[in-house]
Amino acid sequence: MPGFDQFPDRANYYSTLAHETTHWTSHSSRCDRQLGKRFGDAAYAMEELIAELGSAYTMAGLELELTPRADHAAYIASWLKVLKSDKRAIFTAAAQAQKAADWLRERSLRTVEAREMAEVAA
Repeated sequence: MPGFDQFPDRANYYSTLAHETTHWTSHSSRCDRQLGKRFGDAAYAMEELIAELGSAYTMAGLELELTPRADHAAYIASWLKVLKSDKRAIFTAAAQAQKAADWLRERSLRTVEAREMAEVAA
């Protein structure tokens, strides 16, 4: 993840961070998404769609505005190809993105609670 100062504003930084952490949730010890690893294949496009939706859900949960970025245009064609080939793909992607956003929110709440308990105990 590039440094905060590499982004034009905080919304761009946090939306990119949310996108990348949504990817991070795909690991088997987190949300266990096994879609694909090759750049450009349908599974990769689906994972990118999940990450972008997950970013939107996370940003909304934080009450931060999601700013469209230029790189979104590069992904639209691959997303459309997946969505046209599978009429239920958007529902699958949305459900997986929500699962990831929920997982991230739950873990962050646990971290906050643990810190608060440590402060009280100190």
